[in-house]
Amino acid sequence: MSKLSLITKGFIKDNPTFVLVLGMCPTLATTTSAMNGLEMGLATMFVLILSNIAISLVAPVVPDKVHIPVYIVVIATFVTVLQLLMQAFVPSVYSTLGLFIPLIVVNCIVLGRAEAYANKHGVLDSALDGLGIGLGFTLSLTVIGIVREILGSGSVFGWKFLPGDGILAFVMAPGAFMVLGYLMVLFNKYLKKE
Repeated sequence: MSKLSLITKGFIKDNPTFVLVLGMCPTLATTTSAMNGLEMGLATMFVLILSNIAISLVAPVVPDKVHIPVYIVVIATFVTVLQLLMQAFVPSVYSTLGLFIPLIVVNCIVLGRAEAYANKHGVLDSALDGLGIGLGFTLSLTVIGIVREILGSGSVFGWKFLPGDGILAFVMAPGAFMVLGYLMVLFNKYLKKE
């Protein structure tokens, strides 16, 4: 597999949100706006890349019986680093995303990539896999956030361009399910055309 295809597979073929249906908790909860979706996606991508690199390095020496706990500790370490960096440098983002930052530890995208890819491949390939899956996740969350923000408040990235208040349901939980469902249908319909 080429280095470019390692990155691009996360956009379409192995898109974590629309194809693999992973990471639904942050997908539904943090996409009330495009900016929240973008920030959560970037935070997850940070952890994905670094944990994939670390796991590809330690996997050969970790016994099979304890590899899952070791991977979780590695992921938790990078989530803690991310939390501390966010609290220090972007406290407004940290307060907006709140509880969902520590939940990256148990996000099945991160552990799934560690188990399915990083423990079997080299450092560079694992980093590129983390980048590709992370970019695909970030793109998915941002698109969902854009649609919800437009329909819910008539704005994108905080820029109001439609008059009125929008449809309140789209910034609440039912709107998240509706937007996700319709985007999954459109995405998978597009995949079947290829």
